[in-house]
Amino acid sequence: MTLGRLRHSLFLRLAGLSLLLLLIVQAAGFAVVRATIERNARAQIARTLDLDENVWRRLLEQNADKLRQGSSLLAADYGFRSAVNSDDAQTIQSVLENHGQRIGAAVAALLGTDLALRAVSVTDDSMQDFPYTLRQVVPALAAQPQGSRVAVMDGVAYQFVMVPMRAPVVIGWVLMGFPISQPLADELRQLLSIHVALRVSMPDGEVRVPVSTLPPDQRQPLQAQGAIPVELRTPDATLLARSIRLDSAVGEVHAVLLRSVDEVVAPFRQLQVLLAIITVAGVLLFAVGTGLAAQWLTTPLRSLLAATQRLSRGEYDTPLEHTRRRDEIGNLARSFDHMRVDIGAQQSEIRRLAYWDRLTGLPNREQFREAVVRAIAAGSGPGARPAPLSVLTLDLDRFKHVNDVLGYAYGDRLLQAVAGRLSRQVRSPGDMVARLGGNEFALLLLQADAAAAHAIAHNITRSFEEPLAFEDQTVDLSAGIGFACWPGDADDADTLLSHSEIAMYAAKRKLSGALQYDPAFDSASGRTLSMLSELRHAVEHGELRLYLQPKVSLQGGPGAAAEALVRWQHPQRGLVPPMQFIPFAEQTGFVRQLTLWIFEEVARLLARLRTEGAALRVSVNLSTRDLLDPDLSQRLATILARHGVPATAFCLEITESAIMDDPQRAEAMLNRLSEQGFKLSIDDFGTGYSSLAYLKRLPVDELKIDKSFVMGMDTGEDDAMIVRSTIDLAHNLGLTVVAEGVETAAILERLRLLACDEAQGYHMARPLPVEEFLAWQAGAPPAG
Repeated sequence: MTLGRLRHSLFLRLAGLSLLLLLIVQAAGFAVVRATIERNARAQIARTLDLDENVWRRLLEQNADKLRQGSSLLAADYGFRSAVNSDDAQTIQSVLENHGQRIGAAVAALLGTDLALRAVSVTDDSMQDFPYTLRQVVPALAAQPQGSRVAVMDGVAYQFVMVPMRAPVVIGWVLMGFPISQPLADELRQLLSIHVALRVSMPDGEVRVPVSTLPPDQRQPLQAQGAIPVELRTPDATLLARSIRLDSAVGEVHAVLLRSVDEVVAPFRQLQVLLAIITVAGVLLFAVGTGLAAQWLTTPLRSLLAATQRLSRGEYDTPLEHTRRRDEIGNLARSFDHMRVDIGAQQSEIRRLAYWDRLTGLPNREQFREAVVRAIAAGSGPGARPAPLSVLTLDLDRFKHVNDVLGYAYGDRLLQAVAGRLSRQVRSPGDMVARLGGNEFALLLLQADAAAAHAIAHNITRSFEEPLAFEDQTVDLSAGIGFACWPGDADDADTLLSHSEIAMYAAKRKLSGALQYDPAFDSASGRTLSMLSELRHAVEHGELRLYLQPKVSLQGGPGAAAEALVRWQHPQRGLVPPMQFIPFAEQTGFVRQLTLWIFEEVARLLARLRTEGAALRVSVNLSTRDLLDPDLSQRLATILARHGVPATAFCLEITESAIMDDPQRAEAMLNRLSEQGFKLSIDDFGTGYSSLAYLKRLPVDELKIDKSFVMGMDTGEDDAMIVRSTIDLAHNLGLTVVAEGVETAAILERLRLLACDEAQGYHMARPLPVEEFLAWQAGAPPAG
């Protein structure tokens, strides 16, 4: 086995992982034991230090008792009292020195009844601070004669006691002071096996350690200014410290008791070593056992690996080994063997699914592409006569709406029905109908030029004129159709398919029937890549312009009205036609920003006109995305409040298709807008899928007859009849009627006779910039 294969071996992975987990568990256990021992040791030391503190305080009390007894003995001496009564200074001084030396006192002093110093004996002439110390210690001891006080002199801590001298009344006080010295610390060290240090803080801030059982090189942490550390780490051990503050009249004195953690933990070290030996032995035994188990497991797996390699080569006839085992390996081997049997039967099914659409039974995109490749190769081969062929692509309209409203099962049935209708349009056995995906289909037409392809597209459109009926539901069919021809529109199959789809999307945008590919479609597609950012730039940098087209009253109605439109003054391309950016804005959702911009500008204009005493009602178009925006009513209300304009000054125009995309949500939004006071109008009425019966449920105030019917009144009575019927029905429902697309005086007069309420069109005025509109309005003659 090579090094690379060995590194990726399952055997090593199993054994290594098992050993790693064992080591982690053992290490974690070892760490827990060690931490527990450390924690328990520290807790034990803390309890022991409590006892040590009590012993230390008891030693200090014993020293104070010893001092007090010596002082009492001196105060009771008859000769000393006689010398005090006779004020024999020489005798007093001699007695103080002799008695102080006898009991080992560093300071022996006689105080008067007024606590003033009469005589003093000190063993160290350097005690220059004694007078100051005396003034601090004596009042405290006089208030508590049975107590003791600690004071610092020249960096040394002294313990003072004071007893009264009576004959029989108090004739003076005897003061004795003993240094808290190294012998006391050594005694405690021998008694309790702990380290003791006396830390003295001088009034000037200096810190000294005059007494300590620690080696000199380990006292530095205690001599540092600041708080006393609770733990000292020395080269020999880790010491836990307990600080005891002594009741000091001068300076600050702390007795620091220290115990070694290592001394407490030492008995457990052997146990830890034994535990480590057991761990190593267990790991070794586990490694051997894991290796044997992994070997037993991986040997049949290698056999299965060889079997899978045979299967990958298509060798399905060789049975697998280890199928007789009754463990998991045997189950795996039997599963592989069943797979070997099934794979052969599935290959043909897989090949079929790779080239056919399961839902419709038509060829899919891959088979269709290969068919186009073969057809082009046959027509362009050596010695072959180039025969034209066409690829026709179509995309169903409103298919997503069908899925959302009627359900996906209904959508699937619709796709199957469309596949059947398209299959009846092929002319020869060589032609092909395919489903490219979703609601997109394609036809390959051999021996078909542009005229033949256009004829087929026309036949498809006519076949879609008959609605599809499933059970009690009827659906109207329509589609955007585009086609491209070889060799004129493309040189290869992929380009031909791409150009056909480009033509299809252009047809869906323009709503103008089937379109053949035109190179201009590509350039338009390229421009849309940057159009969204350019539109944002236009809104932010004032490139949009507000235009108004007058709406003229035909029956002498009150007030002036107009429709608000937007134009784009591009810095490079000049005035961009609305059809080049409005449909794109609707597709991307940016139309909502355009609507709010128009509404804001109109509100600003109306506020200005109100200050001038002029009145105007302006219509603003709402798109599908506007109508389905749940925050639309709140956004418009905010703009109205900002400019102080009433909602009644606006008429909101909504197309039938915008309402029918989501009728329930649209109806809810229209009700909210109507409650705010907006006048509502149905734009392009007659071109959608709604009816007056349905519109009667909506809070609509106005119908706007589509211009295709109005413009056709001059040439056909059918359109005139539609216009007349719409006006009559709308008036019966209490709605006003606006006719758009009025381009001749004759049409205007017929509309007046039909009792149409308002008219809009180029015969009266084209869309005008705001200032030109106001000038036109000021000088406009009556409609006629």
